[in-house]
Amino acid sequence: MAGLAAVTLATPLLLAAAPSAMAARNQGQGHHHDPAKNAAKLAAKLVKSSDGKEARSHLKKLQAIADANGGTRAAGTPGHDASAEYVYKLMKKAGYKVSYQTFEFTYIETLAEKLSVVSPAPREVDIIAMSYTTSTPVGGITAPLAAVPAGTDTTPGCEAADYAAGTFTGRIALVKRGGCPFAAKQAAAADAGAVGAIIYNNTGGALNGTLGDPTAGRIPTGGVTQAEGEALAAQAAAGEVKVSFEIRQFNEKRETDNVIAETRGGDPANTVMLGAHLDSVTAGPGINDNGSGSAGLLEVALELAEEQRNKPADKVRFAWWSAEELGLLGSEDYVAKLTDAQKAQIKLYLNFDMIASPNYGLFVYDGDDSDGVGAGPGPQGSAQLERDITDFMDRKGIPHEGTDFTGRSDYGPFIEVGIPSGGTFTGAEGVKTDAQAAKFGGTAGVAYDSCYHEACDNIDNIDMKAFDVNIDVIANAVGTYAHDLSSLTKPVTTVPTDGDAGSGGGLHDGHDHEVTE
Repeated sequence: MAGLAAVTLATPLLLAAAPSAMAARNQGQGHHHDPAKNAAKLAAKLVKSSDGKEARSHLKKLQAIADANGGTRAAGTPGHDASAEYVYKLMKKAGYKVSYQTFEFTYIETLAEKLSVVSPAPREVDIIAMSYTTSTPVGGITAPLAAVPAGTDTTPGCEAADYAAGTFTGRIALVKRGGCPFAAKQAAAADAGAVGAIIYNNTGGALNGTLGDPTAGRIPTGGVTQAEGEALAAQAAAGEVKVSFEIRQFNEKRETDNVIAETRGGDPANTVMLGAHLDSVTAGPGINDNGSGSAGLLEVALELAEEQRNKPADKVRFAWWSAEELGLLGSEDYVAKLTDAQKAQIKLYLNFDMIASPNYGLFVYDGDDSDGVGAGPGPQGSAQLERDITDFMDRKGIPHEGTDFTGRSDYGPFIEVGIPSGGTFTGAEGVKTDAQAAKFGGTAGVAYDSCYHEACDNIDNIDMKAFDVNIDVIANAVGTYAHDLSSLTKPVTTVPTDGDAGSGGGLHDGHDHEVTE
């Protein structure tokens, strides 16, 4: 990356205050300028030309990069640097205005995450180290469990009163998720004398959490499933349970880069933005998560660059974020550096994360909260983005469901500043229901992506049908909004879907990219 340092930018691309490109186009085209017609033409062309097979070549390149760099493309590693350089060079060659946006972050690498019951009945338990945890000694610690009573308490382990005096000293606290951040739970356990904390889920699936800040860790902390946590709690209620517990994590300050590319033409006052995170976890190559979204975005961007006769009237900007896996750090840094004027120029943001899960569902973020699940609606215009995606899928006869719009993905920072947002997703470690298997195919009772955050998230972990569908969604959106934003102000008829909080994953119960509580 050092060879490209001269083009590194510390701030987002500045949007020119030059005369409107839209106005210039209107002067040249006169009465022949028809935004809706131009949008339909470009969208149809991009949908036809953007191809999953072509995009798969980018996935193969990302796999090769990971193979050459220790099996990972995590932010702050040579694998991510090479991935970013690959995208940068292709977009530069295609004629885009491209920059790196560099930022500092705390790099994390888990060195050990082990839990086993020593007595009364020895067994292994899967556990996931929480980001920013402190570490046990090499080899771990052996200590009795002490369970925080859950019962009907909606804030278990959040308050000092939850820890009976003397009960947790020298023990490993077992705490149910819910009611407060994981950081608060482990801090309260530490104050009660615990030497470690095991937090168990309050819903199905693995618990992949974060303490939220490099300075938050007090005691070694990891997450386990609801089933494992409840089983351990029941055992502890019946008598002493001794466990062996090893959580070790390395961290240090590093730098990494977002890649930002935009069309050289188009009206900067009407900027259309799409993004996908390019980084993987340290455990694997991240080909579905999120090579798929990155490759889909790249495929459509390169096809758009080939369009010579129907150039975008609006500015189109693509982003490949870094350090998403550590808490949306790249997108947060980008949005934080935007001026108020620059924020106002971004008319929409669409996010594409994990768009080719092998046991996929086809999920559209619930911009209008029509499903009535979890978080409320996105900023004004988000409902229209959802409607535009679902209308396109309906025209093609493609089934879909809603998924809770929590904002805990790279659209989150955009939502926080009032930018309409949306996107699609195909699921992570959430489990496919019988109804979803009937609708989408695949296997009920199995995760959408059984290799989520694992070394097996490789080139074989891709469903090409889901990949093709979502690339078409990206292509249609780019072609449409490159010319016509009028749909963002058209009223939406609310139509609830069969979606739920866990259906599409995202950064909620089905796709915990390190949730904080």
